[in-house]
Amino acid sequence: MNVLLLKEPKSGDLASDPYIKELSSRGLRATLIPVLSFQFVSLDQLYYKLSHPEQYEGLIFTSPRAVEAVRLCLETSANKEAWDSSLRSQWSSKPVYVVGKATGGLVEDLGLSSGGEASGNAEKLADLICTKAASHSSPLLFPCGSLKREVLPKKLKEKDVPLETITVYQTAQHPDIRSSLTRYFAQEDLPASIVFFSPSGVKFCLGVIRELSADKLHQIKFAAIGPTTAEAMGAEGLCVSCTAQNPTPEDLAEGIQKILKQ
Repeated sequence: MNVLLLKEPKSGDLASDPYIKELSSRGLRATLIPVLSFQFVSLDQLYYKLSHPEQYEGLIFTSPRAVEAVRLCLETSANKEAWDSSLRSQWSSKPVYVVGKATGGLVEDLGLSSGGEASGNAEKLADLICTKAASHSSPLLFPCGSLKREVLPKKLKEKDVPLETITVYQTAQHPDIRSSLTRYFAQEDLPASIVFFSPSGVKFCLGVIRELSADKLHQIKFAAIGPTTAEAMGAEGLCVSCTAQNPTPEDLAEGIQKILKQ
């Protein structure tokens, strides 16, 4: 059976994406179509903040792209030398909160330890932070994207947990979405399942999918990587057949297998 993944690949080699590999290992034919494009911004300002760890209680990352922005800040030899010689050890003594194993893995690549990986979404991560950050006097630094949801900032504000946000990447529709989806629906059998990985993906793709699938949309089982995406799908009138218990390839593949057997 065909499964269409609407997400960002982990690397330039789409076939090596862990979600494709996991679904393929279970006998499902998965295709990945990139739906978003990113532009990094304010990297100088981000590095300035990173170079003053004494002003912050810790870090929050809710997306791999935000961690990637930090890595880009450290590409110059001077910045990397400063990070290796002192900044990393100073940040290592502070909490680094993340959503998801992928984000946590990238944080570890920076030489930092992370917490909150199993939270699954920003709302649950905010709950975790609130239980640990009641005594914080300095803000947590939150590098984020231009389309971030306000759930986490709002919850922290309600609990008087100081937060300082900085937009480090802008999210836009991938320029090839329509042509990629058109080719897929023209060449492939109707997918048994379509998986959305972000509310932005729903926003950018659903209209095109409705055009291309015509009156066959009801034949497709729709899946979501997490509750936030499922909520966005429901708001657009989609019936969400499954939501991954955790945002991992194994949990998503297990959920898709169950709904395709129904």
